[in-house]
Amino acid sequence: MSISRRTFLRSSGSAALVPAAGVVGAKTPPRGHAGTHATGAAQAGHDALPAQSGPYQFFRADESPFIEAATERLIPPDEIGPSAIEAGVPGYIDKQLAGAWGAGERLYRSGPWQTGAPTQGYQLPYTPAELFRTALRGVRADLERAGRGPFEKLTGAEQDAYLTMLQTTPRDLGGVPGNVFFESLLGMTIEGYFSDPVYGGNLGMAAWKMIGFPGAYATYYDLVDKPGHLFEGEPRSLAENGRGVIRIMPNIPAGPTPETSHGAHRAAPKRS
Repeated sequence: MSISRRTFLRSSGSAALVPAAGVVGAKTPPRGHAGTHATGAAQAGHDALPAQSGPYQFFRADESPFIEAATERLIPPDEIGPSAIEAGVPGYIDKQLAGAWGAGERLYRSGPWQTGAPTQGYQLPYTPAELFRTALRGVRADLERAGRGPFEKLTGAEQDAYLTMLQTTPRDLGGVPGNVFFESLLGMTIEGYFSDPVYGGNLGMAAWKMIGFPGAYATYYDLVDKPGHLFEGEPRSLAENGRGVIRIMPNIPAGPTPETSHGAHRAAPKRS
């Protein structure tokens, strides 16, 4: 059964329950790296979004194709809004894993490392960066053992099936359970899509425009005496200056929190 983007957005608060195969659309071609940019949004009738600039800080050349292809399957382009790649999601994930949050700053690391109950949340010894690096290596090895090509070279249906398998089973990815990795990937995909552009995702605030979210307005004083008045202002970022330029701040702690990652990295600190 096909699930629309609108249904996905409504259910993103319970993202771990959304089957990967259900939120995807037509297969999109794999991208090269963060500097490349698809024209899917423009083809779907949306304004073209600015491309991400610069190379990846964390992902290696054999890792970024999976992230790009997987996030694009989770949030594909359609007539409602941009895809994950068009919204800069891979770049957002890359920045968080390359920073203090990815390194496990303020994350408890002293063990003991035991299998916990589902209610106890994340129990693995990996930092977020270690978890992704280990899992991505495990995905490559898993596909090679099965005699299959790289994930980004699979058909759309094959990619959906593999992501669904990761979501629904604790398949061993070199020490990382597949379902834990999937929850982390999906949580960060959603965050990168809807977070303030200051964190590196949500390019052009396209996701905010899609859902009508105004962003970081300091005051609505001019609208206080206008009940029921439709707010028509453009979204604003936390770091937007008077000329509308957003300064990306890679050192701001960011990444999935307990509430957004649905069980993954529950020991990680919330943003300050």
